[in-house]
Amino acid sequence: MTTTNPTLADLTTRARSTRTRPTYGHDALITCDRLVRIFTTDGIEVQALQGLDLLVREGELMALVGASGSGKSTLMNILAGLDTPTAGAARVAGQDLLTMTAKDRLAYRRTTVGFIWQQTSRNLLPYLTAAQNIALPMQLAGTRSRTSRRAHAERALELLELLEIPDCRDRRPHQMSGGQQQRVAIAVALANDPAVLLADEPTGELDSHTAEHVFAAFRTANERLGTTIVIVTHDAAVAGEVRRTVAIRDGRTSTEVLRRSEVDETTGHETVVAREYAMLDRAGRLQLPAEYTEALGMRDRVALELEPDHIAVRPDDSEDRT
Repeated sequence: MTTTNPTLADLTTRARSTRTRPTYGHDALITCDRLVRIFTTDGIEVQALQGLDLLVREGELMALVGASGSGKSTLMNILAGLDTPTAGAARVAGQDLLTMTAKDRLAYRRTTVGFIWQQTSRNLLPYLTAAQNIALPMQLAGTRSRTSRRAHAERALELLELLEIPDCRDRRPHQMSGGQQQRVAIAVALANDPAVLLADEPTGELDSHTAEHVFAAFRTANERLGTTIVIVTHDAAVAGEVRRTVAIRDGRTSTEVLRRSEVDETTGHETVVAREYAMLDRAGRLQLPAEYTEALGMRDRVALELEPDHIAVRPDDSEDRT
């Protein structure tokens, strides 16, 4: 193959193009740029996140999936303001998560993000009713006058009605089913109208039928309130219900599935078409799905060929392959 070295004019054009390119993630609500998180346990260094890139647009309802230890929960804890990155950049709703003070982080958790745990017992205070649990974040974030208490009560009832559980208003957690508790937890997380709602395995303790109702509540919050929602899940049914599913592997985003609706012009029936993409990071690296590389016996290195409209990736066929 004949190669041509770039001319000075070519390099100058590329440099100018780079300088005028918009900042990475400038129009995203959530931006993770080469995010790194390193833990040290008993003298052993573990890299939970290894230069992860992720963009989430305002109004998205998306899922994060991956094997245990892939870095999903670490990422969620960083976005929730519960943990701090080691290096890289992370911004949510214009706020820099690396430079926050402890006071800033507390305000961030109260007003910018809502968080839902897998364990229903962690989301609600057992001695408060559903309405009181929902009102509590508003009380912590604002004033406690008689007028504000009335407004908090009205907001709590609005959220309970939105999520179709108004009858739980005066019930304590032990008087509710697991699905009802999680929907109340969603209402609690929405109480202060956050820009982002984060949920870590919110249906992990529920049966499939109950999980459907809980996911319907997330969809309602997304469509009716416009809240951006990121859900970590192992549930394939939940992941299949969102338009975008991002897989994390070894501390990096690896693949992404995008779904779109198509209508058959003949029958008028609507179907959802899914397509999987490999994620290309800012260093030009991508993670090919393991089942693809295993099927073709790819390992160590691959052959690349630049075609007019694509890059061909082929198994290494060199004579010195070992």
